[in-house]
Amino acid sequence: MKFYVSTAFLDIREAVEIATAADDLGYHGIGIPDHVVNLETLQTPYPYTKDGARRWQPFTDWPDPWVLIGAVALATSQLHFVTTVYLPAMRDPYSAAKAIGTAAVLAEGRLELGIGVGWCREEFELLGQRFEQRGERTDEMLELMKQLWSPGWTEFDGDFYRTPRLEMEPTPPPIPIYVGGLSDIALRRAARNDGWIGDLISLDRALERVARLRELRAENALPMRGFEVITPLTDAFTREHYQRAAAGGITGIITMPWMFYSGPDASTAEKIDGMRRFRDDLAQV
Repeated sequence: MKFYVSTAFLDIREAVEIATAADDLGYHGIGIPDHVVNLETLQTPYPYTKDGARRWQPFTDWPDPWVLIGAVALATSQLHFVTTVYLPAMRDPYSAAKAIGTAAVLAEGRLELGIGVGWCREEFELLGQRFEQRGERTDEMLELMKQLWSPGWTEFDGDFYRTPRLEMEPTPPPIPIYVGGLSDIALRRAARNDGWIGDLISLDRALERVARLRELRAENALPMRGFEVITPLTDAFTREHYQRAAAGGITGIITMPWMFYSGPDASTAEKIDGMRRFRDDLAQV
């Protein structure tokens, strides 16, 4: 089982310190969320809470994931980086491919691209991107970016993006693509790629998603071997819970280890101590 430490809602300087501690303590990786802005007023409800309210407070840090990865990659040696999740369709594919590819080069093969299609219409519109057909544009962007990350010349003629003959350097090492989301559409998109990233979810519901992913991979004649299933779990508190998750096909857990010991108001030192204790108490799966 791989364990990723979430940097969600952390101060940016603290996120760097947590990341370097995670590397020292032997965690597999860190999870880095993505928002460009946090608008004061939204008409779009947040889809992952019962009342539609956002999980974070105003003025929470949302560092650019590629800048953060570029910085931390040079200060670590083993740590992997997964975005939880990045929204390609909220950007143009060339700027996105350049930033992701550059971070992947600096991370020397330790970058795992977690993507989603997004939920916030207002944020899309502010960045000049259409909210409609974002799923189809995401699929085409992924196809285009894979070509831009390959050596040699690229030409691309899609429904949304047409690319004249060009090259983009530096060429990054392979970048696995994991798809976030809980809907069946999201699971179908994940099954066509390299993995799935869940949101806060119970272990039973996560295992149901794994079963569905097996069905979808089989429909496409694709094996589960090498396919990553990474998720936070709301009700996993013991080593036995993580052993059950691993046996059911979950390959990675996204967690905030300090929540088990000191709670949400932990100091940085308490967070790092919680990470150390979690490794000793629960993460040996």
